Amino acid sequence: MNIVILIPVILYAITIHEYSHGWVAHKLGDNTAYLAGRLTLNPLSHLDLIGTMMFVFLHVGYAKPVPVNAMNFKNPKRDMMLVGISGPLSNIISAFGFGVIFRLITVNQVVVNNPFIIQLLAGAIILNLALAVFNILPIFPLDGSHILKGLLPPHLAYKYSLYDRKLMFILLGIIFISYIARIPILGFIVWPPVDILARLFSGVGLYTLERILVL
Repeated sequence: MNIVILIPVILYAITIHEYSHGWVAHKLGDNTAYLAGRLTLNPLSHLDLIGTMMFVFLHVGYAKPVPVNAMNFKNPKRDMMLVGISGPLSNIISAFGFGVIFRLITVNQVVVNNPFIIQLLAGAIILNLALAVFNILPIFPLDGSHILKGLLPPHLAYKYSLYDRKLMFILLGIIFISYIARIPILGFIVWPPVDILARLFSGVGLYTLERILVL
């Protein structure tokens, strides 16, 4: 993406993602994020400098994780799953909203004098969906690991958690190899569902949205 488009959509996507984690945790009885000043829509509160630079230059990055204390939940196993799913869900809902606006502008031929708006919407749809799909992968420390642990029986969830560190290093290894070899290994997993959801939400596929970004 053009960096002028990439920066605002990154700021929005990671802010709504992390805020949603904190908001759901707060509603379920954990005030840790609130007390840490993370229950806010101010992007500066959620940015990690290195993670943001990685987003811009490597296209893979991270924000500061919202602090959550599962001991404050009435049902830690279930509530951690709900907190985990809230981040990706917020990005999917956002992509749906941006997709509706994209349809109104393009399909119904609403007059927009500034093509930057179309590009911004295309970028927001792609990045929010990519962030959501990537994060539901069941690999620690991604949200999908918390979701899977909430769905598994307690004894299997415990056994799965024993592999957290190994899975994390495997994920980092895949990202490193992908960057060095210039082979989008994770892309083979992430982009197909992103394409399907993009078609459902905006009426056009991932390839068309990417073409809009380079016009």
